[in-house]
Amino acid sequence: MKKTFRFEDLDCANCAAKIENAISKLEGVNKVSVSFLAQKMILDADDSRFDEIVKEAAKIAKKVDCDCTLIIG
Repeated sequence: MKKTFRFEDLDCANCAAKIENAISKLEGVNKVSVSFLAQKMILDADDSRFDEIVKEAAKIAKKVDCDCTLIIG
C-alpha cells in the first residue's frame, strides 16, 4: 500500500532526512520519502502491517523532532 501523509511543524531538511532514514529501516517498509519543503511523507509499505508501520513512523518523527507531528487522520 502506498499513501501520502502530511507533517505539521517539520523544522528542517536534516530532520526530514533523519526521519526518512529511520523509517526506511522498519520491517515491512518498501520505500519512504520525506520532503521538508512539501511537509509530506510518501510511504509504501506492507499492506498487512501498514497501520502499525504508520504509528511507528509517527513515533520516530516525534523522537527526531519533538515539534513535528505526522498527521495520520
